[in-house]
Amino acid sequence: MKPGSLRLRLIAGGIVAILIALSIAGFGLTVLFQRHVTRTLTDDLDVHLKQLIAGIDVGPQGDLVVSRPPADPRFSDPLSGLYWQVSGASGQLLRSRSLWDMTLKLPADALSPGDTHFHELWGPAHTRLLVAERSIVLSGGGQNPSARIAVAVDLGRIAAATIAFGKDLALALGLLGLVLAIATSIQVGLGLRPLDSLRRGIAEIRAGRRSDLPASVPAEVQPLVEEVNALLKAQAVEIERSRGRAADLAHGLKTPLAALASDVVRLRASGQDAVASDIEAIGDAMSRHVDRELARARIRGRVRLGVEVSTALAPLVRSLVTTVARTPAAQHVTFDIDIADGFSAPFDRTDLAEVLGNLLENAVRHAKSRVRIAAGADGRAAIHIEDDGPGIADSALPRALERGVRLDERGGAGLGLSIVQDVLAAYKWRLELGHSNLGGLKATIAPEGV
Repeated sequence: MKPGSLRLRLIAGGIVAILIALSIAGFGLTVLFQRHVTRTLTDDLDVHLKQLIAGIDVGPQGDLVVSRPPADPRFSDPLSGLYWQVSGASGQLLRSRSLWDMTLKLPADALSPGDTHFHELWGPAHTRLLVAERSIVLSGGGQNPSARIAVAVDLGRIAAATIAFGKDLALALGLLGLVLAIATSIQVGLGLRPLDSLRRGIAEIRAGRRSDLPASVPAEVQPLVEEVNALLKAQAVEIERSRGRAADLAHGLKTPLAALASDVVRLRASGQDAVASDIEAIGDAMSRHVDRELARARIRGRVRLGVEVSTALAPLVRSLVTTVARTPAAQHVTFDIDIADGFSAPFDRTDLAEVLGNLLENAVRHAKSRVRIAAGADGRAAIHIEDDGPGIADSALPRALERGVRLDERGGAGLGLSIVQDVLAAYKWRLELGHSNLGGLKATIAPEGV
């Protein structure tokens, strides 16, 4: 995907939204988990507190005695994180073995009998404790002593549990995010599939395989398809008008050119060969330009309309050779035709005749005695025209394909190969020039990429 693609933007936006949502969800779930663990610890402290209260008695001397301490074994392990403490009004202090020789420093708090208060304070080994305390009044031994009872738990358990939960939650949310990102990518791909169909349709229009976009598209892109089809229709109409104007202009020039040819004959008859040659050269150049523009207008319209064509090569080549052989330049030339049976080229017959005619004329003009036309023998979809003339030097081959350039002085406007290249480009073929085994030039036309 390219950096500026719509697909990349949509996927990136979806992933960012997923990350934000999962981050908020992760934070919220962690807070809820922490509150749940704190509530659970509070309930456990309340249970321990009730067990401790149930186990406190008044001794014969009126002192406090813990006859049945809470059953949790952590109260017996030093610094286990779970502690209890009983302080009497007379200053008597009882505590669990887990406190060892330390004391819970409870805040000054006015407790009503039966009320339970919860505090957070610092405890042994600089740990943070959650404390539940209650004030009670006991009866026994003829006295009613009061006591302040506290049970505490290390809050580090909450932090450890929260960290462990956070790690598990991060893994789960990461997997969920990956699944959602994949789902987002699939969703974006499905959503943009109609645009891919439009792209393929436009590519087919450019290749000449169809003339408009399909109408069966989602409602969201239907207006775009209608506008593009309307534009294509208007363009087709304008191209047709341009072809008509080009044809009218070309045919309008044909009559003056024919008149110039007649003038050339009369000038030669009157002995003015130099002037006749100049006018003839100008007329030939103008005729070449007209033929080139007619060919371009014709192939533009045909390719734009997506017409599928094919031409059998052998009959066309024999017809062209018969015509060229009648010209004065071909009187000394022998033509060899080596074309595989059934070989066809994906060209309109007129356009292919334009290409091969120019190449044959060029070969005949330079050949000493032999011209060869071959196709299909090497298994490639290519056509070769060779001659036994002087050929072209390697350094001059690229210039021979430039528009209007001539490498000899035998007349013409240098547009023959230019016309050939224009026609071939419309059909996605190309022209190659090289050296022939006959000793001269070898012109090859073949599909692009072959």
